[in-house]
Amino acid sequence: MAADSFALPPHPKIAKGKKLAVIILDGWGEQVDDQYNAIHVADTPTMDSLKKGRPDTWRLVKAHGPAVGLPKEDDMGNSEVGHNALGAGRIFEQGAGLVDTALQTGKLFQGEGFKHIQGAFPEGTLHLIGLLSDGGVHSRLDQIQALIKGSAENGAKRIRVHFLTDGRDVLDGSSLYFVDELEKTLKEVQEATGSDCKIASGGGRMEVTMDRYENDWNVVKRGWDAQVLGEAPHKFKSATEALKKLKEADPKVNDQYYPPFVIVDDEGKAVGPIVDGDAVVTFNFRADRMVMLAKALEYEDFKSFDRVRWPKIRYAGMLQYDGELKLPAHYLVSPPEIDRTSGEYLVHNGIRTFACSETVKFGHVTFFWNGNRSGQFSQELEEYVEIPSDTGITFNVQPEMKAILIAERTRDAILSGKFDVVRVNLPNGDMVGHTGDFHATVVGCATADKAVKIILDAIEQVGGIFLVTADHGNAEDMVKRNPKTAQPVLDKNGQLQILTSHTCAPVPIAIGGPGLPQNVRFRKDLPNGGLANVAATTLNLLGFEAPADYEPSLVEADFNEGEFRNLVVDLAIMFSHASYSLLFSKAPSF
Repeated sequence: MAADSFALPPHPKIAKGKKLAVIILDGWGEQVDDQYNAIHVADTPTMDSLKKGRPDTWRLVKAHGPAVGLPKEDDMGNSEVGHNALGAGRIFEQGAGLVDTALQTGKLFQGEGFKHIQGAFPEGTLHLIGLLSDGGVHSRLDQIQALIKGSAENGAKRIRVHFLTDGRDVLDGSSLYFVDELEKTLKEVQEATGSDCKIASGGGRMEVTMDRYENDWNVVKRGWDAQVLGEAPHKFKSATEALKKLKEADPKVNDQYYPPFVIVDDEGKAVGPIVDGDAVVTFNFRADRMVMLAKALEYEDFKSFDRVRWPKIRYAGMLQYDGELKLPAHYLVSPPEIDRTSGEYLVHNGIRTFACSETVKFGHVTFFWNGNRSGQFSQELEEYVEIPSDTGITFNVQPEMKAILIAERTRDAILSGKFDVVRVNLPNGDMVGHTGDFHATVVGCATADKAVKIILDAIEQVGGIFLVTADHGNAEDMVKRNPKTAQPVLDKNGQLQILTSHTCAPVPIAIGGPGLPQNVRFRKDLPNGGLANVAATTLNLLGFEAPADYEPSLVEADFNEGEFRNLVVDLAIMFSHASYSLLFSKAPSF
């Protein structure tokens, strides 16, 4: 696309030149204000003040389902699709929907990616690796089942599943149910096709394989040892036995943190190590927690841990997880092609950008914001800052995370005068919320609120504008509820069922700052606005008209700033003259 085609016309009623801060509160939805809402319980004076301020500068937007490209209204939003929508300004069909279409039409089994792995079927084993869950955030059980059936029908003679338990996007303890459903499918497929189908290994998603942003390679190594080498500290005859006995040995262990284990035969040998000549599919459709394993499977010069051996395999991802790195080289379903993101428009219009978060969410304000694209559009005009996340501990141990450091680096960037726009992600509501620790989540939300205050104070100093929003819900509801009564659900022991997943709640968006023109406010004719409307909004606040095919801006302006000032002056003069005439018309005559 030619550079001049990225040129944005000036907004007719909003002047350029004001610094803009875009703040994303991760996992910060708007829900019932009760004792199970960590945001409500937390001390959040900054966010409270925005909600109680001008009614036309605070509202809610959708962050789930079709509003972010997911198939159904009951599909929870997530950070990846949320930041795609925030940055792209348009709604693209996302992972789950793309896979659904490919499976329903049969195109998945006709594409180049499947043909690539199919080459291993005559002599080798097909290994399927990913999250066993129906949470719909990283993967979905029905898609895994369809992939197993379709692969067997298309020639896979030997199938081994290496699953990861969830307990994060679904209820903790549900892993036994998903294993049972998987075992039923494997048995049905084996009886119908004669294919040899078994579970080969397992472990919890936070302990095995599913790390991201190169935060802790040991997580991936534990998965590699079990999946590729067939080695793990725990060995069992079945997956059901594994989960039950590991729970008996440590009642505190939850689905997210099961240690790695392998399934062995009667002789104690692993039933499914990955060897030369095999095929591997990582079946998660979401990219972030598959990229590290993809590198280990695909890169010959890989050095992040000792692989011991690197099998010569045919590997494909469910989707391509990194378009810039072309990783993996083969994939079963083509990802959405997201072009002309707001970040690219800003660069072509000379806007200087600062983006910052800590490791666990750094990719969201860069890679996902930029349409699943690695790197900067311009090293001259953009600066991306990653603050290392804590490692070796769960996020409820240090719920403050790096929010204050993120805010301080952003404050310094604003006050430096080097940047026109800053965008940041504050991860606390999401990352701590996923642990299910309510008290820690309250602390995390309070810390995020303090971080917002630091950034808003800097915007105040430079006379700028702020936009605060979120990518999806999480911390605002931390118990499972009865869908009919909305009352908390108790387990068989009378205990609350803790909710660690995202939600379908709307998220807040607020604008303000001394640089926000008095004539700018949220429109009332977009009641169903969503995250994709935010990109056009930010471009407007920077003084540009948005591209015509972007979702419409959430803001409107009655007059431009010059017209507004002139109107105020004219009104003042008019009222002054009126008061003067009234005074003399009532004055006594002498």
